[in-house]
Amino acid sequence: MDVTVAGSGDAFGSGGRFQTCIAIGTQTLVDCGATSLTALRQQSLDPNEIRTIVITHLHGDHFGGLPFLILDGQFRRRTEDLTIVGPPGTQARLTTAMETLYPGSSQVRRRFAVHIHEHADRRTRQIEGLRITPYEVRHASGAPAYAVRVQTPERTVTYSGDTEWTDALLDAADGADLFLCEGYSLTPIRWHLDLDTLAKHRNALTCRELILTHLSPTALQADLSDWRVAYDGLRLPRQAR
Repeated sequence: MDVTVAGSGDAFGSGGRFQTCIAIGTQTLVDCGATSLTALRQQSLDPNEIRTIVITHLHGDHFGGLPFLILDGQFRRRTEDLTIVGPPGTQARLTTAMETLYPGSSQVRRRFAVHIHEHADRRTRQIEGLRITPYEVRHASGAPAYAVRVQTPERTVTYSGDTEWTDALLDAADGADLFLCEGYSLTPIRWHLDLDTLAKHRNALTCRELILTHLSPTALQADLSDWRVAYDGLRLPRQAR
């Protein structure tokens, strides 16, 4: 089961990158930023095949693609239900976004249902063969923000979401095959993870592989030769243990 980084960018398209959108196989997404439909199609991933979307926090560059993905399914006669697992308040925020962008769209009857479940800190939920565990982190978004750990039968993938350093990341990434981690800035900045701080904790992380994502323009222009950095279209096949 490949992991495809369809979108590796920040909120502002820095470096010409799409907003956060990480595909695990062809049926699971971690985050769905506003640009995700385009990002998925560039990687030949069909949005109608997505069954489960795990949202880290309720900022537009992480959940803003949901109205478009749902409407795309409606107009392309999707029949498979969609499950969204996100922070408390996801249902209300999604309804507001849909009504703002396309008035009346949240009330339309569709051929598929949208099921929404809410994260509870460190409580594992099993959906569609996935084990999803959220870890509350430090990022202001009008609702709790989380790092998420997604376990499939083949591999374990953790994504930090947006956050200042918190020791919760050590637990979220513990033993994970892949840790996609925000590397937003070079030096400390409120609500985001910087590389100086991450470097200090790097040896404490027990993940098999750490890859930076969600970089600011300054970070993208820096010497990152000591780090592996995600880019749009990066495919990460499962490695043998």
